[in-house]
Amino acid sequence: MQSLVLSPPLLGFVVGTRAALAFGVGLLLANRIPEPRRKAIAMTLIGVGAATTLPAAKSIFKHRGAGEGSSFADEADSEHAARTVADM
Repeated sequence: MQSLVLSPPLLGFVVGTRAALAFGVGLLLANRIPEPRRKAIAMTLIGVGAATTLPAAKSIFKHRGAGEGSSFADEADSEHAARTVADM
């Protein structure tokens, strides 16, 4: 099994990107907010989420190919990776 160790700011960036995109799609499907306002907010969130997806993916792949501590860990390093995440 492989592990990817990310710094807390990078993890927050990736999670925030996905959340903005999902929340925007959810707003498009909701009926509790008036339609013009709902569409404007949803399209803004979808745009932000989509625009930040590429930089987030580049950051993850950059970390994946980087040196020890920020890349995929093999079986022997998985315990070290788990301790690194637990220490944050």
